[in-house]
Amino acid sequence: MRVLDIDLDFFLADCCPLAELGHRPSLPGHEPWEASAVRAFLENQCGLSRTAPKPGRIFETHDGALRFWEEQIAAGRLTAPFDVTHVDAHSDLGIGYPGPNFVLFNVLSMPVQKRLDYTAFYAQKKLDEANYLLFALAMRRISSLDNVRNPRSRADIPQVLLDADGNIHLNSLTAQMFAAKNGAEPTVPFRVYDDYRDFRAAGAYDFVTLAISPRYAPKEADGLVEVVGKYIKKEKNFCNGC
Repeated sequence: MRVLDIDLDFFLADCCPLAELGHRPSLPGHEPWEASAVRAFLENQCGLSRTAPKPGRIFETHDGALRFWEEQIAAGRLTAPFDVTHVDAHSDLGIGYPGPNFVLFNVLSMPVQKRLDYTAFYAQKKLDEANYLLFALAMRRISSLDNVRNPRSRADIPQVLLDADGNIHLNSLTAQMFAAKNGAEPTVPFRVYDDYRDFRAAGAYDFVTLAISPRYAPKEADGLVEVVGKYIKKEKNFCNGC
């Protein structure tokens, strides 16, 4: 199965510095795309249609995607592992605090079934909107990952996560020590599109989600939530009052 995982900050002229809690980035230099350009990307490159919206959800922060996926798996509507297209100005693979080491050395020591209790990682303040994809990989939910980036995205993919071929292979001495018990960590095909114009969806998506990510996008970008929302079935949506 295939999921399209979008962040509003992809549709900006440039990446925003992270705003303080409760604040939004300033507009100058970070202007949102025109609605027509957003529609062209979603329809021509992602294969979406306003007349046949896909099931999904709109949420405030991007780690909502992980919670949504787990809900769909529990309901029998999504089968893991699945392919993820991550359309975002950031990789969300844990370049910032606490970094990838918690996953590589702590999470990978756990049996896979225990890793699935993501609420424990929230309680430890280790899981957030900047690393939820790394946790999803450790949970073995993702079979392949495409990262479609903003043309002005900064380098934020932790190289320690990649093998010699540029694919994702979570590995550490801890993982190797527990491999007999937990099984070898899978290699996940990983492709980065630094120029989004090179991307074309390989097939139809089963689910589409959108994160507003208010600390990463100026409030003027919120008008695009409704634009993207036309491609997502409205039931069960959370869209911050839209």
